[in-house]
Amino acid sequence: MSALDPAAPVVFPRGWTIAEHLAARGRGITARVVIDAVLQLLAELDDPAVLIGAPLVELARRAADEVDAGDPTLPLHGVPFVVKDNIDVGGVTTTAGCASFAYLAERDAVVVARLRAAGAIPVAKVNLDQFATGLVGTRSPYGTPRHPRHPELIPGGSSSGSAVAVALGLVPFSLGTDTAGSGRVPAALCGLVGFKPTVGRLPNTGSVPAVRRIDCITAFATAVGDARVVVDLAAGPDAGDAWSRPAAPRPGPIRRLGVPRGLEDHCDPAVVAAFAHSVAELTRTEPELTVVSVDIAPLLEAGSWLYGGPLVAERAVALEAFLATDPPDLDPTVANIITAALGARAVDAYRQEYDLARARRQVAVWWDDIDALLLPTIPGVATGAEVAADPIGRNAWLGRFTTFVNLFDFAALAIPLGMRTDGLPHGVQLIGPAWSDDALADLAASALGEAPSVHSPAPGPGEQTIVVVGAHLSGMALNHQLTSRGGRLLAATRTAPCYRLHALVGTVPPKPGLRRVAQEGASLAVELWALPHRGFATFVAEVPPPLAIGTVELEDGSSHPGFVCEPYGLDNAPDVTRFGGWRAYVEQQ
Repeated sequence: MSALDPAAPVVFPRGWTIAEHLAARGRGITARVVIDAVLQLLAELDDPAVLIGAPLVELARRAADEVDAGDPTLPLHGVPFVVKDNIDVGGVTTTAGCASFAYLAERDAVVVARLRAAGAIPVAKVNLDQFATGLVGTRSPYGTPRHPRHPELIPGGSSSGSAVAVALGLVPFSLGTDTAGSGRVPAALCGLVGFKPTVGRLPNTGSVPAVRRIDCITAFATAVGDARVVVDLAAGPDAGDAWSRPAAPRPGPIRRLGVPRGLEDHCDPAVVAAFAHSVAELTRTEPELTVVSVDIAPLLEAGSWLYGGPLVAERAVALEAFLATDPPDLDPTVANIITAALGARAVDAYRQEYDLARARRQVAVWWDDIDALLLPTIPGVATGAEVAADPIGRNAWLGRFTTFVNLFDFAALAIPLGMRTDGLPHGVQLIGPAWSDDALADLAASALGEAPSVHSPAPGPGEQTIVVVGAHLSGMALNHQLTSRGGRLLAATRTAPCYRLHALVGTVPPKPGLRRVAQEGASLAVELWALPHRGFATFVAEVPPPLAIGTVELEDGSSHPGFVCEPYGLDNAPDVTRFGGWRAYVEQQ
């Protein structure tokens, strides 16, 4: 039944969050009714540059009917989203912003498939800087999406349509990509959350490569919690992406925050003032934070290499054969960047890699003194006229604080924190080492006043959750027993405060024993995984005594099957609860 049918409930889903979409299901409003209303909003959109192609009407309606007929507990049941048009949606043309390059995608990109399995519904493909080459949003033959609040400003790129669609309230989240800042620069300009996870956390299988080894699929949303659930549900390695990898979560929370020195040398004065206000607000609302001054010069220098040196040659790898056809619809700036890259020398690229390795080593020691880095996302705003007058220079300037992040294997999360006195957009980004994603999201959510929670996304259809405590944690000796069975990490979380942890004697590899207690218990770091039902059955059958699969309670109040220990196995086993978790204990040995 369509939302335009007089017998249908009247809904106007503009600006709804994921929670509001799920609440509509609870009120008896079907996914089909809401999706029809969203499709109507897209049809009435007065900016032809936001979408590439028409809304995905038949695909979305068919998916909505399937969701309505299926499992009502899906974590994204009937939630609409849009997809940057360098990411495949099965049965839909992928253009990467270039009509002569376009192809019909045979299947969903892996991240799209995972979100659809969780109940989400793609409703449109959206515009981008051609081949994701740019941070401005103006390098597309399909036009430049209008900035949602300041028409004279660019929307940012390359994920221009992804950001504008969410900022206009058409969908609660969107997928973008980020190689040099494309998932964060548009977020800052459009006043959104842009979550760029650790490289490899979300597989790129089914997306058009820009710089394949550092590309990241990202999530745009109006709330950290919404972006986080999207990333968590889409995460996990895939055999089709050689650079995807299982998570290895780092401990949080963030207590020591690095803040750059000499910011006035790199930003507009309005950004310097707004950033100072953001730091003051953050330390006021998070009094446990300690601010540490940091010289970010090594980061800025390395960031310039991504476009300003031989590393840019990697942008030509995916497109060399296509460029040989002399396509007529290449954006001139994009064409200049990529064709110039074809002339780079391998020896120069290797020299640059050596420089980058030295810079990574120099910066790695920072994490002994700070837990995260706080930076402006962009050094200022830009108008369309400014970009037209200096397309390369203005683009490089906008990416000053973003281009180095993936080169250094950092995670980053952009949020709209603080205000410029002139009313123009301002945002900051929290940056941390690889796998600090959850800690960054926790601090970002708190900074924006979102209700704190331990996020444990639900498993997909045909999956069973399991709590792992020791040698099966990400990156540890037996983690392969999960990943080889199709397991995927749902969340790095903690138990309820009613457990003790012991180091079992004589186990190879070393393993802990988890014991529930009535008094003097603690909350311990664990991971929540999902396994296909068949994989769960074979996994449980191999659990050696004295370990067993019992019920483990998490600090959010949920309970899941998980590792516990028979009492006899704890004889002479040292109590290691004080370390807060098995990973921390092992690292201290």
